[in-house]
Amino acid sequence: MQKNLPNIIEGILFVAGAGVSVAEIADKLEIKEKEVLEAVEFLRESKYNDQSGIQLINFKDKIQLCTNPSIADSISVVLNPIRERALSKTALETIAIIAYQQPITRLEIENIRGVSSDYAIQLLLTHNLIEVVGRKDVVGKPLLFGTTDEFLKRFELESLEQLPKYEELLEQIKILSVGSDSDSIYNEFEVVPLDEDDAEAEMLKQNG
Repeated sequence: MQKNLPNIIEGILFVAGAGVSVAEIADKLEIKEKEVLEAVEFLRESKYNDQSGIQLINFKDKIQLCTNPSIADSISVVLNPIRERALSKTALETIAIIAYQQPITRLEIENIRGVSSDYAIQLLLTHNLIEVVGRKDVVGKPLLFGTTDEFLKRFELESLEQLPKYEELLEQIKILSVGSDSDSIYNEFEVVPLDEDDAEAEMLKQNG
């Protein structure tokens, strides 16, 4: 095992923020999968054990950093309010982009916003404001998203042709989604995070 391999893998997992395939790490670093797993075990024993606030897990041939379940309640108390405030702006921007640019892929949305939109897309799917409308005919066949009839009903539109200007839609979304001092689209829904596999399953399910 390379001397600095554990540090490299630790950095990869930290930046990724999601599960990363053992095979992909090995392939890109031009090493054996066994070396990756040895480095993972080293990290788990030396840093990310049961007493650590951060743990290292294996699932479906992937590895990922996650928080220790024993401190989940304390983490939620601090981060959930912050997460919801951040989601507000993300969700507003994401649904407006989809409304005007549909059909559109996740990557195209992120190219416009300049940041990741995975979580906002998952929540918009969960609450039936957007849906999968097909796959783009390019390499990888990425999913295409569009708005739903629920979106039209929620924002009092008979059709997409009635969409106001982009800035006006943002204001309308804020007004219709509030009813309180918050500007969150989801203040009246239960916010249920989905992991990557659940999100893909939900997308494919809605796509029929």
